[in-house]
Amino acid sequence: MSNTSFMEKLLDGVEVEWKPLGGLAQNLDSMRKPITSGLRESGEIPYYGASGIVDYVKDYIFDGDFLLVSEDGANLVARTTPIAFSISGKSWVNNHAHILKFNTYVERRFVDIYLNSIDLTPYISGAAQPKLNQKNLNCIQIPIPCPENPKKSLEIQAEIVRILDTFTELTTELTTELTARKKQYNYYRDQLLTEVYDSTKEFTIGGILDMRAGKNIKAKDIAETETSEHKYICYGGNGSRGFVSNYSHNGNYVLIGRQGALCGNVKRAKGKFYATEHAVACSPKDGINIDWVFYMLTFMNLNQYKSKSAQPGLAVGNIAKLPIKVPPIEEQARIVAILDKFDTLTSSITEGLPREIALRQQQYEYYRDLLLSFPKPDSEVAA
Repeated sequence: MSNTSFMEKLLDGVEVEWKPLGGLAQNLDSMRKPITSGLRESGEIPYYGASGIVDYVKDYIFDGDFLLVSEDGANLVARTTPIAFSISGKSWVNNHAHILKFNTYVERRFVDIYLNSIDLTPYISGAAQPKLNQKNLNCIQIPIPCPENPKKSLEIQAEIVRILDTFTELTTELTTELTARKKQYNYYRDQLLTEVYDSTKEFTIGGILDMRAGKNIKAKDIAETETSEHKYICYGGNGSRGFVSNYSHNGNYVLIGRQGALCGNVKRAKGKFYATEHAVACSPKDGINIDWVFYMLTFMNLNQYKSKSAQPGLAVGNIAKLPIKVPPIEEQARIVAILDKFDTLTSSITEGLPREIALRQQQYEYYRDLLLSFPKPDSEVAA
């Protein structure tokens, strides 16, 4: 079914009128009260800012169901988090979020979904500090189906909200399950990697691994995408940098980032690949399972050993001196088999829950765009 026919069936011949947001909700901005962090009295009531909860305080100024809309901040442009979000119960809101009160849940949720789906650039002022002032907020045009029949209008809005909330609830359930799996994974990982065996011995990292920094390569020699000429993945200090025409290593390795704020991150690299000078390539000595090394070094959080300079780094010699307890090779293999299963469920982009969550989000966005594809007005009010 095409977008047009889907909307025609949903609207069932009724008209759509575009109305300014200022005429649909009561604005309570005048009741907001910012409190500096030093003056807040700690409590259990959420203190909201432009992008959500900032703190918890003892008192409240609002009690009920409201829609908050970001008033300022880089997120108005970046949109990494929702710029409109609903709150319920007792709350305190500072002057970085507009607060709107609607007559019904359906109207509030419908506007919530719509605001998070559109480009607000025409209504935003300021470059260094983007701002959505109250005047421009009130001018945002909202599509209202069947405005002459409030009951019918709410029914149509409610159906749109119902369909989209179904996808949202499913995504939330999957995300909750993923969070639980990650906690379970971390618990078992910590238990498995700290368990002491009768024949456990203490070594240094340099005593169980051959460790060498990668090789320098010019940026012009790295391609963003894989081609017939550039077919070997190139790893830097923080992961993949692209593809190159030759390889520096062939086998099973663990790479440790040695420069930058994220130095100490650990990654597995197998087969033919290129490691730059910003990564330490580690291969196992006899009696060492390289996959166990990956899990153990990740657990050890090597980032805590970085230098305190303006450009943080990890010296290969310093990493090599760190102590590490090594169980028998058979136990290393058993630990890897268990943790690999959890890793597939929690981290893989093509398997397990993350892929399901991504697919549900794509479905939500598809149906959101479909359900909100109302006929556009002849002219729109902009800032």
